[in-house]
Formats: sequence, structure tokens, C-alpha cells
Amino acid sequence: MLKHGEANPLNVFGLRILAHCPPHFERVQFELYTNEKDICDWIHENLEGRFYIGPTDIKSKSSTVRQTLVAFELHQEASYFSLFLPQINQNPWDSF
Repeated sequence: MLKHGEANPLNVFGLRILAHCPPHFERVQFELYTNEKDICDWIHENLEGRFYIGPTDIKSKSSTVRQTLVAFELHQEASYFSLFLPQINQNPWDSF
């Protein structure tokens, strides 16, 4: 973890963030109120495993909604991220 001063080998070799979402990753879908960089920074500081972040479309009978998908190789990291998501994903303009 970055906040403990330890270098993560996945970060060093550029293998931490994936360009596609593998099917065995645990997925968390949500509406993005902050920017994607804040989410990635929090993941880099607090978690260790590989992850994917990108848009996904949720289809219903009458419409399609675009949401953000974050998926984790380590399923316990998805649970930990989900617990902190309301604190991370806040609109900066809501505080005024």
C-alpha cells in the first residue's frame, strides 16, 4: 500500500490498472459524482490488487443509463471499496 511506504510491484511494472474487465473480477457499479482520478487515487493508496475502471451501460426496457464500473481481482477489496464509496464519490459542488 502506498500510504505505508511500500512499493507495489504491480504499480512498478504498470500492471495494476487493466484496459479490459476480466469476467472473474468482482464488479461495483455506481453513478460517478466526483472525477475518475479521485477514485483511482484512493484505490492506489488503500488497496493492493489489480483493478479495472471504466464506463458501463445499464439497459432497461425503455432507456439506457451510463454508469461507472470498478472491478477488483481480489473480492475483499471490492467489499472494502463499496464501504468507502459514499465518502469517496461526493460531488465537490454539493458542499457549497
